[in-house]
Formats: sequence, C-alpha cells, structure tokens
Amino acid sequence: MTTTTPYDRCAQDAAAAVISSYSTSFALATRLLGPRVRTHVRSVYALVRVADEIVDGAAALKGVSAQEQRDLLDAFEAETNAAVERRFSTDLVIHAFALAAVECGIGADLTRPFFASMRTDLERSRHDAASHEEYVYGSAEVVGLMCLQVFVNAGRAFPVDPDPGLVEGARRLGAAFQDVNFLRDFADDRGRLGRDYLGLDGGGTGGGETRAAVLDRIDADLDVAAVAISGLPADCRRAVTTAHGLFAELAHRLRGDSGDARVSVPAPVKATIAAKAFAGVPPRRSGA
Repeated sequence: MTTTTPYDRCAQDAAAAVISSYSTSFALATRLLGPRVRTHVRSVYALVRVADEIVDGAAALKGVSAQEQRDLLDAFEAETNAAVERRFSTDLVIHAFALAAVECGIGADLTRPFFASMRTDLERSRHDAASHEEYVYGSAEVVGLMCLQVFVNAGRAFPVDPDPGLVEGARRLGAAFQDVNFLRDFADDRGRLGRDYLGLDGGGTGGGETRAAVLDRIDADLDVAAVAISGLPADCRRAVTTAHGLFAELAHRLRGDSGDARVSVPAPVKATIAAKAFAGVPPRRSGA
C-alpha cells in the first residue's frame, strides 16, 4: 500500500522517533537499509517497543498495576488487529505498523505469538527450556519474521512467502539477539524485575543451562543466520550484516565478562562493524 496521506507520514515519523530514542545499535543498522524497506522496519520496531514498555518499563514506573498492564496490552493487541483490518488507527504507532502489515503480509500468525510472549512477562518470572523456547519464538523470532516480510514484500503489489532458508535465518538471528540481551541484562532482569529468562545454573550442578552453553547456542544461531543473509535483497544485506556483527561482538565480549555489569560495544567498534558491512564484507562466522 503506497503512503499518500499526511497522516500516514506523521504516523511513520512517530514510529521513526521511537527507534531513534531507544536503540542506538538498531537505529544504526536501520539507517543502512534501503529506502524501500527502512520506514516499514522502523514501524515494526516501534510497535514492539511500545508493547514492551507496557509490560517491562514505563507502565510499571508510573504505578500501573499488573492487571492494568494486562488490560492495556489486550487493548493494544486488539487495536493492532483492528487497524490492520480497517487500515487506520488513531494510535500513530499502530497506524504506522498497519501500513507495513497490509503491504508486506504481516498477519495475526506473527502478531499473536508476539503478544502472547509479552503477556507471559506478566504471568511468569522464571523459565525452563520449554517455556524459554516458546517465549523467544514470540518475543524475538517472529519479530525477525516480520522484518523478513518487509524485506521480501515492500513495494510489491501482493505479498509472497519468503524462501524457507530466509525464514530459518530470520528466526535464528532473532533468537540470538534475544539470548544476547538476556545475558547482558541478566542482573537487571533478576534484580529489578524478578525474572530469569534463561534459568542459568552458574555452577553446572542445578540442572539449568550454563552461561557458556547459552553463548554456544548464540554462536550457532548467528552462524546459521550468517549463511542466510546472502539470500536477502541487496538493499537489506548491509543493515542485517551490521546488526549481526554488533550482536556477534556483544556475544564475544560476554564470554569474557563476569555478568556483573552490562556489556556494550564501544562506538568506534560499532563504526568499524558498520563500515565493513557497508563495504560488502560478509558476516563473520564464529569459527572464522
């Protein structure tokens, strides 16, 4: 669907402001996307970010109760579904997402598990292997699949299904991103929110995963994603390669970290990763 109205542009500008306010790494990678896809990817991220704030951040800080957070999330999901159907919302972020969803074929098969995982944050504080897998699918893998729908379908008259290899790569990249974030935010998630997404067993004796095992899984996911990136449309590869490189660097730094402080990638290193991606250097694999 071609954007033609001032309201559409206003909504998309609002979505772009969300990404620029929250994530320096993701904002950097998104700037490398071609104009065909950049706006819709920002719109996807904005919806994800607002939903996360309902269950993880701003709502609780303002004194919103857990039940009120559930009600807000339910209403946000319902309005998202309705906006995709009618192609309009008075909520600017949802309206921008609906524009992307209609043009690119993002349906309830992707939004439903996403909102289910967001709802889990209000219902469960500790995860085992099975619940972790389900949570990561909804909170991260489907976000990768939403972006893939944009990569493949933005500008098309009718959306098509992405190649299965690209689907697998998008899921694995999303899972790697989420597990990296779980590790780097482990202390805050446990201390501030009372949540343990990984069920880590630091000594290797309690039945949970070790930190090293999670990092090995992240590396394996990043390796699968690295192979898939070459099959993406040309105007998406630099951005996805940059995002892949940033999280691979975070994973590398997490291996040498005690977990007491939040690991980050210094700005000069980020710039180097982005410059290599811009020059067409393929994503690095863990064994390379």
